[in-house]
Amino acid sequence: MEEVLKQQPSNCIKVVLFGPESTGKTTLSRQLARYYNSVWVPEYAREYLQNKWNNERKICEPKDLLPIAIGQMKLENELAQKTDNVLICDTDLLETKVYSEAYYSGSCNPILDKYATENTYDLYFLTYIDTPWEADDLRDKPKEREAMFLAFKNTLIKHSKPFVLLKGDKKERLALAVKHIDKLLEQRR
Repeated sequence: MEEVLKQQPSNCIKVVLFGPESTGKTTLSRQLARYYNSVWVPEYAREYLQNKWNNERKICEPKDLLPIAIGQMKLENELAQKTDNVLICDTDLLETKVYSEAYYSGSCNPILDKYATENTYDLYFLTYIDTPWEADDLRDKPKEREAMFLAFKNTLIKHSKPFVLLKGDKKERLALAVKHIDKLLEQRR
């Protein structure tokens, strides 16, 4: 089981959009993939949990976290082989860990915890809460945006992950992200 949560070797730069719900991660992931003519890794949890909601009218439970993590890493490992440029990840296991701890009294499955902190990325883009809240079937913390943002930020700091804070409108966020990805690409040459 543990092998499926481990990153497979790849030749691309990996960046992660990271932050609370409804902060523009998916929108920016798609924009960056188009800009770099590359691929992006969608958030597996969104499809998994939407199907669960549609079929059972149930929300995420602790037993869902490992299947979500496995699905996320399967997608990431497959898509990382399709580019040698930059891989844009809409999320990662560290985000799943943050949600696990926020929703389930500070707990996280030990296997998920291990790979959430061991898997590595070149850069995280921490998305700020200055975007309008957009409700849907899965989003449920509109009044806890500040607390959730701090949980994400503190996790990056605690685990010494390299990150850049993205604020502002879509255009400003895209420009700042491109600036930092270009810097990574230049360093790689």
